[in-house]
Amino acid sequence: MISRIIDWSIRRRLWVLALSLVLVGWGGVSLIKSPLDAIPDLSDTQVIVKATYHGQPPSVVENQVTYPLTTAFLTIPGVRHVRGYSDFGNSLIYILFKEGTDQYWARSRVLEYLNQVESRLPPGVTATLGPDATGLGWVYEYALVDRTHSYDLSQLRALQDWFLKFELQSIH
Repeated sequence: MISRIIDWSIRRRLWVLALSLVLVGWGGVSLIKSPLDAIPDLSDTQVIVKATYHGQPPSVVENQVTYPLTTAFLTIPGVRHVRGYSDFGNSLIYILFKEGTDQYWARSRVLEYLNQVESRLPPGVTATLGPDATGLGWVYEYALVDRTHSYDLSQLRALQDWFLKFELQSIH
């Protein structure tokens, strides 16, 4: 079988060359058209809601804030999980959506449901959406190392606080 393929390829060199050029061209076009992320975002679509009820213990926050918000968010289309956490005066609710859900669509649905349920919350409760970010935004860490040993820790800290920090924050 292999000897026949080799024999056919030797006799039809132009066909093999043409097929090779077509495959190289197809690969080049595919390379150009393929979207490429240096670090692909594989995290779930997630929206965070933070509600503040100042001066209240966790049990009151759980019963009067976290529970009503959590049950309301469970009815949003495309929701996979809703997780609520209560603390002294604070409630955090994490709403996880099914894979493929658009982040901005999810945030707008959560905001709609939040506006509907706010009237059922006690007076003085302020509920807001969390930051528009995924778990990928928390990944980046770095270390400022002086391999020449010409700077002490206070100088490295000053370099970090007054120069490097602002440069890194400007990266989008």
